[in-house]
Formats: sequence, structure tokens, C-alpha cells
Amino acid sequence: MSRHDAAGPRLPDVLRSLAFYGAFYGGTVLLVIVALAVMPLGGNRYRQVVRVWSSWHRTCTRVLLGICVEAEPFTPRPGVLYAIKHESFFEAIDLPHMYPLPVVFAKEQLLRIPLWGAIGMRYGLIAVDRSRGASALRAMLAEARRWTADGRPLIIFPEGTRVSHGTRPALQAGFAGLYKMLGLPVVPVAVDSGPLYHRLWKRSGTIRYRFGEEIPPGLPREDIEARVHAAINALNP
Repeated sequence: MSRHDAAGPRLPDVLRSLAFYGAFYGGTVLLVIVALAVMPLGGNRYRQVVRVWSSWHRTCTRVLLGICVEAEPFTPRPGVLYAIKHESFFEAIDLPHMYPLPVVFAKEQLLRIPLWGAIGMRYGLIAVDRSRGASALRAMLAEARRWTADGRPLIIFPEGTRVSHGTRPALQAGFAGLYKMLGLPVVPVAVDSGPLYHRLWKRSGTIRYRFGEEIPPGLPREDIEARVHAAINALNP
């Protein structure tokens, strides 16, 4: 716990966060309505609304929270599995802004959210339900292959859930299974959003992305897990 945490929230953080919550979540409600309205019209209009939502989040974090984003130059491309550190909702919401039409492995509970879940399923979220074991893995694999055939990048949070900054939990077993069966290269991505964003009263500062070297398909489980684990924790103290 830092000195500021022990002293309680700072008034500027509280005021900025309240403005952020009102603007971002108010905009989210409006954009969900717009997405649902355009979905019956066919085409990909609702996908454009999702990207607008993600970009709106970026704008709110920058203007209202004073959070800047630093990302190393990279060119996202299809046929790649991006394995990303998960410290807060920031990087999850930021995905449609960072990647072209990303297909994301997400907790099955998220897809139960009224209205939002229906848009997520249509957009390309793949439900992760660990309670179903091998059958869930097969279902995820089929969905992933269907989406990658359309030339879309895959995104996974290999730790399985949000983790505190500075912690290095083991990767979920399903990550290595998907890596093996999909036969795709992996690009690990480190991010340090936790200290600024994963809190009620968010703080200004800089969130960084760091992209590791591309890892080829076909490595043994121990090797792929070790290399990804090291790379996604590159920004941990």
C-alpha cells in the first residue's frame, strides 16, 4: 500500500473519477442502445459502434482522468494469438481501439449482462466456462477457428482474471491447450494499468503497453508458458 492509499483518496482523484463515471457509463448506455438499434439492419454497423465505445473510453480516461497511454509501435495482424496481462478493466475495454475487430476470450458471466452480452456475442466474444472442462475447450476452439477464418486477431488473458499489479500468478491451463490446438504464433503483451485504473478513485499518470517477441507455434507446454509468463510480466516491479 502506498503512502497515498494509506492517507485515503485525494480530492482531485475523487472529482476526476466521478466525472469519468458519469461521462463514460452514460455514453455506454447510449451506445448500447445505438448498437441494438442498428443490429437488425444487417452489415457491420454495430461493430463500428463498439469501436466508438472503446475510443470514447480512451477519450474519457485521457481528458477526465488524466491518464495517458504509451504503446510501443506495432502493427496488429490476423492469424495471431495476443496474450495480454490483465490488471484492470482498462485493457479489456481498450481492445477494439488497439486491434482491428479483435475476437476476445471472455468470462462466460460477462455474456449474461443484459443487452451488452448480446452485442458481445454478435461482435466476437468467445465464452470461457471452466466448469465444463474439455467440452468448453472444444467449443472455444471451434469458435476461434471460425473467427480467425475471417482474418481477425485473437485476444486472450492467459491468467484468466484480473490480477494485482506486481503479482505473477501461473497461467491458466487452458491457454497452453488453445495454443497447441490453434497452431498460431503468440505475441505476449505486458500492461501496467492496475495502479492507476483498478481502484474506485482512479489516478492520473501513464499506462504502458509492451509487446514481446512473437513466439512461434508448436512449442512444448513448459516452454510456451514460461516465455509468455515472463513477457507479460515485463512491466511488473
